[in-house]
Amino acid sequence: MNVQGRSVVVTGGGSGLGAETARELARLGARVAVLDVNAQAAQQVAAEVGALALACDITDSASVENALAAAREAHGPLRALLNVAGIGGARRVVGKDGKPMPLEDFKRIIDVNLVGTFNVIRLAAAEMVATEPLEDGERGVIVCTASVAAFDGQVGQEAYAASKGGLVSLTLPLARDLAQHGVRVCTIAPGLFLTPLLYQLPEEVQQSLAASIPFPKRLGKPQEFAQLAAHILANPSLNGEVIRLDGALRLPPR
Repeated sequence: MNVQGRSVVVTGGGSGLGAETARELARLGARVAVLDVNAQAAQQVAAEVGALALACDITDSASVENALAAAREAHGPLRALLNVAGIGGARRVVGKDGKPMPLEDFKRIIDVNLVGTFNVIRLAAAEMVATEPLEDGERGVIVCTASVAAFDGQVGQEAYAASKGGLVSLTLPLARDLAQHGVRVCTIAPGLFLTPLLYQLPEEVQQSLAASIPFPKRLGKPQEFAQLAAHILANPSLNGEVIRLDGALRLPPR
């Protein structure tokens, strides 16, 4: 899909990988809507690239419906959805105090990363399948963001790994389901990237993390994630695939 002049929605677009994806797609000429639960962050990115900023809680159906309607009114039929919104968190199943992990901690991460992402997908997909097909029969593209933790989850990452593993498992059946409508689905599983969360760590910790990556021996750049997301949109043969973007990193147990 040529994104120039097309309507594109980026969730979690107010910071990190989402913000860089919004910048890259805007640079390529897409009509970008930046969705984020942090309205101020969304506005800052949108102002920078000439995009539309929309406050959106991906776990709330009405919030997503309103955001998609505003994006449609401003930019026309939705053609691409980049699901980058998500949260982290690490906690052992049984803590040092012998107490079990609160069930709410597990539910919260699953609800945002997996259920929230699917909530946006189902609503966006319904819009895409109603559009007129483009010249190659394609109607839309959906890209999700998992993590290498889906495959190499570390100690304390049970909830996070399960949420991202759910997105990995969702990719192929979703692609098969939407293939009849000309909508493609892929997922990116990034490794260690230099996002705002890692920026907060001491320099020596960042260097230690980078040293664990075979090559390139550095933390991933958000631009590299954005470039892959843009390539997935552009390459019509990419469908039903989960792509690790990690420099051959395999996470140790801890």
